[in-house]
Amino acid sequence: MPKAIRFNHLGGPEVLHFEDVPERQPGAGEVLLKVEAVGLNRAESMYFHGLYMEKANLPSGLGYEAVGKVIAVGPDVDPTLIGKRFGTIPGFSMKQYPVLAEEAIVQANVLAAVPDSFSVVEGAAVWMQYCTAYGALVAFGKVAAGDFAIITAASSSVGLAAIQIVKAQGGISIATTRTSAKKGRLLALGADHVIVTEEEDLVARVQSITGGKGARVVFDPVGGDYINTLAQATAGGGTIFLYGMLAGKPTPFPMAAFGRHIGMFGYTFGELRGTPEWETMKKYIYDRLADGSFKPEIARTFTFDQTVEAYRYLESNEQIGKIVITL
Repeated sequence: MPKAIRFNHLGGPEVLHFEDVPERQPGAGEVLLKVEAVGLNRAESMYFHGLYMEKANLPSGLGYEAVGKVIAVGPDVDPTLIGKRFGTIPGFSMKQYPVLAEEAIVQANVLAAVPDSFSVVEGAAVWMQYCTAYGALVAFGKVAAGDFAIITAASSSVGLAAIQIVKAQGGISIATTRTSAKKGRLLALGADHVIVTEEEDLVARVQSITGGKGARVVFDPVGGDYINTLAQATAGGGTIFLYGMLAGKPTPFPMAAFGRHIGMFGYTFGELRGTPEWETMKKYIYDRLADGSFKPEIARTFTFDQTVEAYRYLESNEQIGKIVITL
C-alpha cells in the first residue's frame, strides 16, 4: 500500500504522520501519478493549522504541487500520457486531491509539462510560484516597461518568481524583506531594489526610487495593518494585489487609498482557470523556463520521512526560495 502524509486534528507540523492508504484507480478525467517530488507552500501550512480558505475534513491529506510520472489514466483520458512526467498546477481541492504521497490521483486538467532539462526537484518548484505571480502581474496588473512593482515577502518562492516576471515584462522590482540578512541574496537573484522594512522607511525609500511617483503595482501575501503603509507607497491609480493572509488578522481597506484611485484586490490565480488566459499563462511560463530566463531557486530539499522537519523549516521563514520533498 502506498504511504501518504495525513493529519487527524489541526495544529502545527507535529500533527502530520504517515499512513498506508488503499491503492486507487483514476476515474473520469483523472490520472494516477507516481510522485517523485513535492514542493511546499504556505497554503498547506495554513491548511493543517486550520487557517486556510479551504477547511480540512478530518482526517485529511495535504499537498498541492507534485511532479511525477503518470502510471494510469481514467477511461476518458489520453492513454499516451502514461509514462510521461508532469507537474501539477495548484488551485484544486486538497480535500479531494492531496498529493503529498507516494501515489496521487489528480485531475488531468491540472497537469503541466516541465522542461526535460529540469530535475524533479526543479519541476516541483514551478507552477504555484510562477502562476501566482503571473496572474497578478501580467494577466491583471499588466506590468509593462518602466513600471515599478513592490514585492513583499520577496524571499519566498512566489516573491522570487515575481522578481523574474517583473524583469521579463520590462518593469522595475522593489523587493522588501524584514531584516538585512536576505538583502544581498535578493539583489543577486535579480531584485532591482531591496528595502529592509525593519531598518528603513518603506514609503520614503519608494518615493526616492520612483522619483516621487510611487509603485504602480503592489504584490503582497501578508495583509494586516501594514497594508496602509503599502498604500502610501502606491502610485495614484495603482493597484494592490493581496494574494495571502499571512498576517493572520483582517486587512482593512487602506485610508491612504482614498482620493487617489488606488484599487485593492483579493487575488488567487485560480481565477484564470477555465479562461483562455490559462493556456497563455502555461505557455508564457514554460517558454521562459525552457530558455533559462526563469529559474526556480531551491532553498532546501528534504526526504519524504523528513516531512515534519520540512514544514517546520517552512514556518521558520529562514528560507530563500522553494522547499522540496523528494520521494
